Amino acid sequence: MKKNVGHTDRIIRITIGILLFPLLFLHSTPYKWFGLASIPLILTGLTQRCGAYALLGTSTCEKD
Repeated sequence: MKKNVGHTDRIIRITIGILLFPLLFLHSTPYKWFGLASIPLILTGLTQRCGAYALLGTSTCEKD
């Protein structure tokens, strides 16, 4: 799969993922799910590949 996450999108994903990640360690709260959602945000930001973007045929990468 080719890269489909641009620079700005990547920075936003990683930042939000890092901010939400500590919520994963809150026990017995519904906010724990937001912490769980941070994992795909961080992974897609680091790899610059998003499966949802691939399915939709979208890319936020700059045009060459």
